Amino acid sequence: MEILTAKAIIMAGCAVGAGLALIAGIGPGIGEGYAVGKACEAIGRQPECKSSVTSTMILGCAIAETTGIYGFVTGLLLMFLAPNLFLGKL
Repeated sequence: MEILTAKAIIMAGCAVGAGLALIAGIGPGIGEGYAVGKACEAIGRQPECKSSVTSTMILGCAIAETTGIYGFVTGLLLMFLAPNLFLGKL
């Protein structure tokens, strides 16, 4: 009975952790949308700076997206890899 309870707690902890890790995808989406909006405003004010604003915006969006990817990978690891590691020790 104790092993069954321990397995349930491990699975629940991994599921909750994976859900929290996947919430990390919200921040990059909001940040990238804000950055693209500001880049469009900058291009509207000074169209001659389009290439430099666009390249800076794309670089910033790529860097911001890495936090979402880290959260996604962490969530996948918690869902598929971590339970097997913890349950293998029981």
